[in-house]
Amino acid sequence: MSDITATSHGALSGAADEARYYVHEHHPEHSTLLGFWIYLMSDCLIFASLFAVYAVLGRSYAGGPTGAELFDLNLVAINTAFLLLSSITYGMAMIAAQNKDLGKTRVWLAITGLFGAAFLAVELYEFHHLWHEGATPQTSAFLSSFFTLVGTHGLHVTFGIIWLITLMVQLGKHGLIPENRRRLMCLSMFWHFLDVVWIGVFTFVYLMGVLP
Repeated sequence: MSDITATSHGALSGAADEARYYVHEHHPEHSTLLGFWIYLMSDCLIFASLFAVYAVLGRSYAGGPTGAELFDLNLVAINTAFLLLSSITYGMAMIAAQNKDLGKTRVWLAITGLFGAAFLAVELYEFHHLWHEGATPQTSAFLSSFFTLVGTHGLHVTFGIIWLITLMVQLGKHGLIPENRRRLMCLSMFWHFLDVVWIGVFTFVYLMGVLP
C-alpha cells in the first residue's frame, strides 16, 4: 500500500514539475516588448546623431540657398497634419483591437496607411521641387545634412507602411490572436516614435530654418 502511495505521489509530483516548467508561449510577450524598446532606443541614438550633425552644419550654406529661401512652411504643415492624423487613427485601431473588433481594426489601419502614404507623397514632392531648384545634397553641407535627416525619417515611415500592410494581411488570415495583438503594439510604438521624431524635425529644421 505504501508503495502504491509513493508511486502515486511521485507521479503527481512529476506532473506538477512538468506544469511548473512548461512554457506556453515560445516568445513571451514581455520579452518581445522589451526587445522592441531596446530597438527604439538604438533608433533614438541614430536620430540624435543626425540632429547633432544638422545642428553643426545647418548654417553652412556655402553660398547656396538657405532654409528661408527653400522651405514652404504651408506644405510642411500639411505634411505634419497627415502624420499626426495617422497617429490618431492608429490609436483608434488599437482601441478596436482591444474591443476584439477585427473589422474596425483593419479599417483604421488602412486609414493610417493612407495618411502615411500621403505624408510620403508630399515629402517626395518637396524633394523633387528642391532638386528641380538645384538644391541637392552636393550643393552645401546644410542640404546634405537636411536630406540625410529628413530622408532617414522618410525611410522609416516607408518601412512602417510595409510593416502595416503585412500586419493587415496577417490579421486577415489569423485574426486578433495574441501574436497579432503583440505585433500591433510594437508597430504602435514605432509609429508614435516616428511622430515624435517628426515634431522635432518640423521644429528644429523647418521652423528654425526660416529664421534669419
